Amino acid sequence: MRDLTDRALDAAVAAGAAYADVRIERLERQVISVKNGRPDGLVEDESHGFGVRVLVDGAWGFASSSRVEGRELERIARQAVEIARASALVRSEHVDLGEPIRAVASYATPVKIDPFTVSVDDKLAQLLAADAEMRSVKGIAVAKGSFECQRITKTFASTEGSFVQQTLVETGAGIDALAVGDADAQHRSYPNSFGRQHSTAGYEYFLSMNLAAHAAQTAEQAAQLLTAKPCPDEVTTVILDSSQAALQVHESCGHPIELDRVYGAEASYAGTSFLTLDKRGAYRYGSDHVTIAADATIPGALGTFGFDDEGVPAQRTVIVDRGIFKNYLTSRETAARLGESSNGTMRADGWSRIPLIRMTNINLEPGDWSLEEMIADTERGVFLQTNRSWSIDDVRLNFQFGTEIGWEIRNGKLGAMLKNATYTGITPRFWGACDAVGREWTVWGTPNCGKGQPSQSMHVGHGAAPIRVRNVQIGVMR
Repeated sequence: MRDLTDRALDAAVAAGAAYADVRIERLERQVISVKNGRPDGLVEDESHGFGVRVLVDGAWGFASSSRVEGRELERIARQAVEIARASALVRSEHVDLGEPIRAVASYATPVKIDPFTVSVDDKLAQLLAADAEMRSVKGIAVAKGSFECQRITKTFASTEGSFVQQTLVETGAGIDALAVGDADAQHRSYPNSFGRQHSTAGYEYFLSMNLAAHAAQTAEQAAQLLTAKPCPDEVTTVILDSSQAALQVHESCGHPIELDRVYGAEASYAGTSFLTLDKRGAYRYGSDHVTIAADATIPGALGTFGFDDEGVPAQRTVIVDRGIFKNYLTSRETAARLGESSNGTMRADGWSRIPLIRMTNINLEPGDWSLEEMIADTERGVFLQTNRSWSIDDVRLNFQFGTEIGWEIRNGKLGAMLKNATYTGITPRFWGACDAVGREWTVWGTPNCGKGQPSQSMHVGHGAAPIRVRNVQIGVMR
C-alpha cells in the first residue's frame, strides 16, 4: 500500500504541490430489512477507490478515481494539482495548515463478532421475531425492522510523512410499529427513531439490542397513542429522554460549533452559526448544569476513530464548560487561523469526497439526577420521548422539535399519555433554563448527518442523559 501512496504523493510534488495527501478506501456494507412478516430488502455493496488532495499556490485541489493502480494514482495526483492551480486564480485567502503533522500508526474498531461472518438467515430471524411481536398487538398496520453493518478500511498518507491505516466497523438496527385508526396514525420506534441506533462495534451490539423483547411494548404504545390526549399548548417544564436530548445537542450545539460554518465557508444543510468568534470564551450558552465535550475516543460510539482524514489523532475537546462556550470543532486550516492546532474533526464520506469539519461524538456530560428523581421533583410539566421531527433556523437559534410520545407530569408523577407532542425555543435561552441533567447516560449513534455540496453523509455520536428544562413552549404544532 505504501508503494501506491508514494506514487501519488511523488507525482503531486513533481507537478508543483506544496502539500499533498492521499486516502485509499474500501467500503463494504450490508442492509437487511423486513416488513409485515416478510423480508423487504437486502443490499450488499462495496466501493473501492482513492482521493488525492493537494495545495498549490495556497489553494486546494482534489481529484479521485475508482481505479486503484499506480499509473492512475499518478494521473489523478497531477489532475488534483491542475485543479488547485486553477482554484488559486480566484482564491481569497492563502491556505495555511499550521505546523506539520507526522502520524505513523494503525487503528481498528474492537469487534467480538465480525458482522459480515454471520449469515443473512440469522439476521433475518432476529428481525422477523421482533416483527411478529409487533404484529401480535391489535391495531398495528405496519411493522418494520432493519439491520445494517459496514466496514471501512482506509490508508492515509501525506507529504509530511504520515502513514495511517484504519479499519472501522459499525453495526446498527431498529424497529418501528405503525398503528392506524379511523382518523389517525401513530408510530413508535425502538431503540431510536428512523432505525438509526448504530455503534462502532460488531454483531454483538445487534444481539445486545434484543429487539424482540422490546417489540410488544413499542407496538402497544403506538396503538395507545391513537386515543391519547393531544399535547396541550402552554409554557411548562419539559423533561426530555436521552435520545431527544442527544438530537437537541446535535442540532443546537454540534452544527454551530463547526468552525467552517462560523467563517462562512460552509452553509449547506445546517446554515452558518450564531456562535461567532467574539463569543468564544465568555458567552453564556447554557446554565451551570450544561457541559458539552467533543470526544472521538469513546469506545463504541459512532463518531469514534483513531485518526481523522488529515492524520490528526482522535481527541477530547471541551466545547461548553458549565454553561460557558469554550471551543469549536476545527480542521488544520481553520485552527491555524486561530493560531492553534486542529482538534481532529476532518472526515470525508468516502474516497471520492474531500474532508470537511464533522462532528465526532458531541456529548452532554452526565449530571446527578435519576429520571425518577427528576419526575418526582417536578410539580407540573411533560416528559417527552423519541424524536419525530426537527426544524431549526440557519444560524441554529430558533428550533422546533416533535416527539413520538409524551406524558403529563402532575405532582411528581407521570399522568396521561400525550400524542403529537412538540416544543420550541431559542438555543441559549433553552439551555440556560436547564436545571437538571440525569446520570443515566446513553451514547446515541446518528448515521445520516448531512453536510456539503456535493452532499456528504457522516456517522456521528452523542452521549446524553435525560434533562429538565423550565419554561418551555409546548404544543405549537396546532
